[in-house]
Amino acid sequence: MPYLYLLIAIVAEVTATSSMKQSDGFTKLLPSLVTGAGYVVAFYFLSLTLRDIPTGIAYAIWSGVGIVLITAVAWMFQGQKLDAPAMIGMGFIMIGVIVMNVFSKVGAH
Repeated sequence: MPYLYLLIAIVAEVTATSSMKQSDGFTKLLPSLVTGAGYVVAFYFLSLTLRDIPTGIAYAIWSGVGIVLITAVAWMFQGQKLDAPAMIGMGFIMIGVIVMNVFSKVGAH
């Protein structure tokens, strides 16, 4: 269950962050509400995750996957451009998350 909780936390955080862009500095009500609710859900499920997964491992997964997903959402729906260095950098981030999760002795396997 902790990895399911972490997945829910990541999706909620990506939704919240993407909605923050749409809120236009919190001047638009619906995207502002989605942002707030998304972060509440994200932090709640992250707190459940931290019962079983060490903080460093959980946060590495949270931030690494979050960076890639937020960038993908921004690219697909918000017109963000991606160049080769950005793609390579995100690849390194994902490799780091995978290495920590698969090979680390401190992870919750």
